[in-house]
Amino acid sequence: MIDSTLAAWQERLRASMASKTALRIRGGGTKDFYGEAPRGELFETGAYAGIVDYEPTELVITVRAGTPLAEVEQAMATHGQMLAFEPPHFAGGATIGGAVAAGLSGPRRPYAGAVRDFLLGVRMFDGRGEDLQFGGRVMKNVAGFDVSRLMSGALGTLGLLTEVSMKCLPAPREQATRAFEMSVDESIRRVNEWGGQPVPVTATCFLDGRLFVRLSGGALAVDAATARLGGVPVEADSAFWRSIRDHTHEFFRIAQESEGPLWRLSIKSTAPHADLGGEQLIEWGGALRWLRAGDRTDPVGLRAWAREHGGHATLFRGEDKSTGVFDPLAAPLLAIHQRLKNEFDPHGILNPGRLYVDL
Repeated sequence: MIDSTLAAWQERLRASMASKTALRIRGGGTKDFYGEAPRGELFETGAYAGIVDYEPTELVITVRAGTPLAEVEQAMATHGQMLAFEPPHFAGGATIGGAVAAGLSGPRRPYAGAVRDFLLGVRMFDGRGEDLQFGGRVMKNVAGFDVSRLMSGALGTLGLLTEVSMKCLPAPREQATRAFEMSVDESIRRVNEWGGQPVPVTATCFLDGRLFVRLSGGALAVDAATARLGGVPVEADSAFWRSIRDHTHEFFRIAQESEGPLWRLSIKSTAPHADLGGEQLIEWGGALRWLRAGDRTDPVGLRAWAREHGGHATLFRGEDKSTGVFDPLAAPLLAIHQRLKNEFDPHGILNPGRLYVDL
């Protein structure tokens, strides 16, 4: 069954290459909104699912790309482990392949690492239908490691993922969240100050005059940190952080229901707060600013402000993508992207234009 699935995929890829038919690769479809508008014949990957190998003592798991993300996390939870980058689901049906292709990380990202930091190896088909494998299934194997990382955030434009191997981490024994009433400027100062101290912070979120801080680790460390920082205990804090991770929190629901632009600004954590013409939610110790755009939000000015503060601005959600979803690439970087695309997908059949309209 498994071999026949891959054989059928390979045959379809080669037929599409011959006819130059574009393919729209889709796992669970939970991130269809992200990136430029998908186009091409639908190519669904959910049929190729299941855990191939999981060695809890080695902290490594290998799964087929169509495996539901929830299934992977549940299997790891039974052994007290987790995907430390907290991949967002956004909706039911999210797959591990989609998590890697999107390259998105949740609230723990600045304290544990991004998707690419946990990616040990991949198996994939390129645009010619060639079955390729990069990296490995153990943490000490670095052969092809950087090539594996290229697949994180590529949105399927470089290859069709079939298997991924990832590093696991032990789940924290204790967790507590504290809330603080303060100004946005004070919150940015505080979280950057705590980031340089031995405090087990694993997530922060500022919204509407309140700073939420998650502390995780051993019981003694968490108890000592809560006593030191103070604040008000937050009940059902796991549900709160899932709502931030999966964008079910009211801040994000309003953006989705209004169908207005939702911008994602990745910048230096110490960047000062600025009026960008809309409501903001701040994560990652100040390094991630979500902007629910208003009438005064200027995309050009927004991107200029992000670059000025060491980062970039992405149109995360929005019906009108005419301004471009991702920051325009400088000529040297665009040339690198084009060479990579030509190497892995010379006929441009894999998710064409999904990352940048010209790729």
